Amino acid sequence: MKCFIDSNILISAGLFSNSVPARALLKAISPPHHAVVCDLSLDEAYRVINRKFPNKVQDFESFLSRALFTIKLVQTPTEPMSEEENARDINDSPILRAAMFSDCDVLITGDMDLLEILSPRIITPAQFLEL
Repeated sequence: MKCFIDSNILISAGLFSNSVPARALLKAISPPHHAVVCDLSLDEAYRVINRKFPNKVQDFESFLSRALFTIKLVQTPTEPMSEEENARDINDSPILRAAMFSDCDVLITGDMDLLEILSPRIITPAQFLEL
């Protein structure tokens, strides 16, 4: 199963190694699963860490340097897709686009706006752990 990882999952996993998002990320990078993240999600994660947790930047960078050995990094497509119309928050459109373009089976997120979209299948970290 190909799993798209949203920035909030990266942040939570990077800061809280025993959290549900961290366990979900570990499952997503373990066979038979394959994890995918887009450049925009990484940029957003860095912005949030720098703004909200400036004393954790070095720890987060260390976490990401290890994680990106097993997570495929993709570019966020610039061309909008019709499915983006379902996004409640326009800022989520590029993330949704990257997940669809990457042909992911699921998008794992804690973003309540994204959780209302049905395609691709969008689930919480806890739901992913139950699969």
